[in-house]
Amino acid sequence: MKKIIKALFIILFVFPIDSWSQDFHLSQYDAAPLNVNPALTGAFMGEYRLHAHYRNQWMAVATKPFTTGLVSFDMNKGKWGFGGQIANFRAGLGGYNVAQVMFSSAYKLIFGSSKSHIISFGLQAGAYQKSINASSLTFATQYVKSNGGEFITSLPNGENFINSSFFNLDVVGGIMYTYSKFNSKLNPFIGATFFHLNMPKESFLGESNQLLIRSQVQLGARWAINEKWTLTPKAFFQYQEKAEEITFGLMGQYYMKDPDFFLLFGGTYRNDNDAIVLELGGKYANFIGRISYDINISTLKTVSNGRGASELSLTYVFSRPEPHPLPTCPKL
Repeated sequence: MKKIIKALFIILFVFPIDSWSQDFHLSQYDAAPLNVNPALTGAFMGEYRLHAHYRNQWMAVATKPFTTGLVSFDMNKGKWGFGGQIANFRAGLGGYNVAQVMFSSAYKLIFGSSKSHIISFGLQAGAYQKSINASSLTFATQYVKSNGGEFITSLPNGENFINSSFFNLDVVGGIMYTYSKFNSKLNPFIGATFFHLNMPKESFLGESNQLLIRSQVQLGARWAINEKWTLTPKAFFQYQEKAEEITFGLMGQYYMKDPDFFLLFGGTYRNDNDAIVLELGGKYANFIGRISYDINISTLKTVSNGRGASELSLTYVFSRPEPHPLPTCPKL
């Protein structure tokens, strides 16, 4: 067991990766399994899973806020998982938009005397389109001092936009280890995702710009204190050449026997005094709903008054009673 954990840490933290891109950003990253790691495809107790997610950011400081929406579907076929995701990201006055369709598959390797150790390998492939409305943008060359200073969009902007949109293929790989013993008080997990493995070339200006690999690590543990209380400390790290993000969070779960309802609550801190995320949700029957809010604590708070982003997620899992179900990964 110790040798397995040591090997996983070497793979996840020592493997050299260069990365640089602008991708979807979610505070409830663990609520959207196919978006965080393709190895989580089919990693749930049930037959199939539906998920919907929406995020609205910078409404306090932007005329047109940044919005992210996605829907996903995946199936649990024993040791295999299959699914797909449709996502859309839109930002700013320039109408920058990213539309993405991805298909996922994963395989679970189950081992150990109690069949409680699971390593899942996932692969995701699909395509995305990026577009922009350049006529809505303003540039320094269009700024004049008349009337106290203004932008005149009819003036030359000094930029040479070859195209307003482009289409690319994309490939994502992931790995996840989970200790999933059902009656254990502690179920740790650790995983890694590598985005843009094919390193597609993209540019609105006709330049040879390559979208490099973005690496991401997720880890934590589900701690069952007693029959009513469960805590899940977790951490999230992603790195892109000159940018990194680290978050530390704690998700609590309280079981209310009547009416068979799980109350979910938690908080997350994002590195460099960027934001504190407060979260509330619940699980009833086959539904899991969560709502969160990012409180901005960076230097931008003087303008945003602390208002960051709101986020909603809803998951439905269809399941039938199984006499001998295969063990699966617990929710991050």
